[in-house]
Amino acid sequence: MTRPSARPEGLSAYIAVTAAYWAFMLTDGALRMLVLLHFHTLGFSPVQLAYLFVLYEIAGVVTNLCAGWIAARFGLTSTLYAGLGLQVVALLALSQLDPSWAVGASVVFVMLVQGASGIAKDLAKMSSKSAVKLLAPSEDGGLFRWVALLTGSKNMVKGLGFLLGAALLATFGFVWAVLGMAMILAIILLAVLIAMPAGLPKGRKGTKFSEVFSKSRNVNLLSAARVFLFGARDVWFVVGIPIHFYAVLSDGTTEGNRAAFFLIGTFMAGWIILYGLVQANAPRILRAKSRPEAELITAARGWAWALAIVPAALTVAAMFAQGPQMWLTLTLILGLLAFGAIFAVNSSLHSYLILTFTKAERVTMDVGFYYMANAAGRLAGTLLSGVTYQLGGLVLMLGTAAAMVALSAITVGFLRPQDT
Repeated sequence: MTRPSARPEGLSAYIAVTAAYWAFMLTDGALRMLVLLHFHTLGFSPVQLAYLFVLYEIAGVVTNLCAGWIAARFGLTSTLYAGLGLQVVALLALSQLDPSWAVGASVVFVMLVQGASGIAKDLAKMSSKSAVKLLAPSEDGGLFRWVALLTGSKNMVKGLGFLLGAALLATFGFVWAVLGMAMILAIILLAVLIAMPAGLPKGRKGTKFSEVFSKSRNVNLLSAARVFLFGARDVWFVVGIPIHFYAVLSDGTTEGNRAAFFLIGTFMAGWIILYGLVQANAPRILRAKSRPEAELITAARGWAWALAIVPAALTVAAMFAQGPQMWLTLTLILGLLAFGAIFAVNSSLHSYLILTFTKAERVTMDVGFYYMANAAGRLAGTLLSGVTYQLGGLVLMLGTAAAMVALSAITVGFLRPQDT
């Protein structure tokens, strides 16, 4: 396969892939907020809430490892359609949850459904990111611009999904919210099936599964750095911070709970939207158009260490916090927004570098391997989010995030420019 310039059919395919990815991520963000807040109000502990997302992340690890090979074998459109369709099935299944079930049965059921949703997400994600490598123009920094636009806009849409999920839960309740999302996504899947233009590769029959494992030193190092980077985000993002904010904002009444849902959903949405805005503008922030690969690798190291400072400072603030909890909450909001902006630059650099390190003929496999590492980081962060918050509160949770970012920065330090 060779990467084309920005031909009209390539641009059309890119727009179709991006639209499908947007639709998926809107429901993915909404579903995460729905599950988290709904089951917290049912009395689930932070560790039990973390369990609900564990299979979702495990499925992501396995799916990304296999999806790269599946896409190389059967084509990118096949994995994209499969991801969207499976998400519709997962949403319909979740609507069948019975509130009268025992806690153990509810946890197992939701874990299984979330596992299916995790498979769906990473099929769609790997397909979309790989398509950028093949469709983006090769001149004038086109690859960085296109991947930044896809990733940034996706995260803005996912942020709206967080707000949508909280709003739907407060307005319509859990079941109708889930059913409504399933119906909308099914309509979008049908539209994409009809409208998807040509432009994506159909796959090659001789692809071997063993080719999934990369022999590139840079791909492997960047994948390891990705584990620590996303672990550092999810260690506070998945359970700890939403539950902390709920404890501060809710007064225990029905109206108080609804207000807390909206406020938490608004913060989580705002964080993701900010993250997406910065990601979309990362090429401009980094002046990537005029900088060679070696300079961008050096920049990745600096931005990683800059990110580590934020959770370290928040850990100190939580350790010595006195007086009203609202003061600490305001500090956390401002600090985590700063974390989101710097994290977005780090994430964009990673997403660009993985596509420069890989070759067009094995892009789906290298990208799949890289996002397997991404999912492994989310899995570690998800588990640690419930455990660290329950055992040590904000201090242990934020300190763990700082340590994980530092490990990511150390790993990025070993990257070297590609041989020319």
